[in-house]
Amino acid sequence: MPELQLLRLDHAPALLAFERENRAYFAASIPDRGDDYFARFDEMCRDRLSEQEAGVCYFHVLVDAAGEVLGRVNLVDAADGSAELGYRIAERAAGRGLATSAVREMCGLAADRYGLTALRAATTLDNAASRAVLARTGFTVTGETRLSGRPGLTYLRSLHPATRP
Repeated sequence: MPELQLLRLDHAPALLAFERENRAYFAASIPDRGDDYFARFDEMCRDRLSEQEAGVCYFHVLVDAAGEVLGRVNLVDAADGSAELGYRIAERAAGRGLATSAVREMCGLAADRYGLTALRAATTLDNAASRAVLARTGFTVTGETRLSGRPGLTYLRSLHPATRP
């Protein structure tokens, strides 16, 4: 079973490979990261680790036994007891329940390790898989939004112990 690990610098090569291999797959359902992300990947990775050290964000990779990155689950903009949840799973690993189990695990980590009481999320309307993951893991729709010009929905999940699925 893949393991959710807090991002470290030694994950960078596998993470870059994951992002490159799945770029077109991800862009079909979520806004593309853009060429600059890949051109400046090493710098971006160091910046993310600095944000993590400051307690502003928590970046995680879902790693298989061989050390390959199968997904990522991130908490960004942590403040006032809440953070924004983001996740993506490799095309070759999709449809196996990995996103659902990783998001459930992240909800526990967010409350127990990071002291958060709520998570926010957003997804495009045409990303049925992501909407299903959020519903299965206790998120509720709170409104509408646009993500890189595409219509979407916003979600919220309380992390109080009594409300954990």
